[in-house]
Amino acid sequence: MRLTTLTLALFPMAAFAAGGGSDIAPAPSETTTTCDEGLIWDIATQGCMAPEDSTNDDSARLNDVRELAYAGYYQAALDVLDSLENPAAPLALTYYGFAHRKAGRVDLGMQYYDAALVADPDNLLARSYMGQGHVASGELVLAQVQLTEIRMRGGRETWAEASLQQAIATGAGPSY
Repeated sequence: MRLTTLTLALFPMAAFAAGGGSDIAPAPSETTTTCDEGLIWDIATQGCMAPEDSTNDDSARLNDVRELAYAGYYQAALDVLDSLENPAAPLALTYYGFAHRKAGRVDLGMQYYDAALVADPDNLLARSYMGQGHVASGELVLAQVQLTEIRMRGGRETWAEASLQQAIATGAGPSY
């Protein structure tokens, strides 16, 4: 079941998790090289299974989400997000936003970015992705606002800054 904005407001929010915002594409794992679409590699059983049946912790599942989203499997990424113990964690909300935005549901993606930023205003990855969404929508002033926020919040010389700066300059950001 997808979380609504109201439901998101009622969940306690966890601290921003590490692992996002790398300038290196995720390495393919068994999730994308061995498992059929819709399944993820379960670390404990060393086999493919449905995300909701996996014994993987949220950190491992978020790695799968990033890999699936990078490969363009947005619905599969969303299905894994729905199986998280804490789907309202700031990084999860950020990835919900990314997957929805890249799948063409820009307004819904922006709502998730907003929720991620309510949970953690220093979430530089959410700010970068939100800014890239603004660039794609032709809203360069709003994109510049997010770039300024990234810089003011200690994000100079990070992937978040560089990717948004690239998007503003060229009209297109990286695919992840």
